[in-house]
Amino acid sequence: MAALLTADTSDYSRAMATVSTDTQAEEAMLIEQAQRSSRRAFEALYRLHIDRVYGVCLRMTGNVSEAEDCAQDAFIQAWNKLKLFRGDSAFSTWLHRIAVNSVLGRMRKSKREQERIMAVSDDTPPRLETGDSGELRDLSDAVNQLPEGARNVFVLHAVYGYSHDETGEMLGIATGTSKAQLHRAKRLLAQQLKQEGFEA
Repeated sequence: MAALLTADTSDYSRAMATVSTDTQAEEAMLIEQAQRSSRRAFEALYRLHIDRVYGVCLRMTGNVSEAEDCAQDAFIQAWNKLKLFRGDSAFSTWLHRIAVNSVLGRMRKSKREQERIMAVSDDTPPRLETGDSGELRDLSDAVNQLPEGARNVFVLHAVYGYSHDETGEMLGIATGTSKAQLHRAKRLLAQQLKQEGFEA
């Protein structure tokens, strides 16, 4: 029985590796075509990656409209810079770096407005949610209330799985700073959730 399970698992792993390889080969072909100015190939790349790029933007901004603008800007920049992509990292990582820079650039431009918004939200008492999705909304709200640096590191490292080196490179900070910001984010999240009645 154990041998059978091992064989099945091994077959499954090989099948998944083949699927992954096929997807990578298809993506590589699309990138090559898009670099030769094929809009149709770039549209296919857009469809493959828009959900995750938008997700990064949404989690970093905490605002649907801002996230849509940042994601759109990221793909415009990606189209304009596509010939610079050399494959040193995964295409998704390259796209995420562009998206992160788009978000950070927009945040810098609207820093005063962001500070006003944060000042207002700091005066608003946290609301307790009820129902099946209440805890998820509370966690999302807690992440949105994190200080910008801690929130960005938490999103890239804890949510999207980038290493501290990759996170630091995307955000323009040292690896040690990324680790410190993650520790800070976790501590603040634990405090916020505890205040709202959630025990670890």
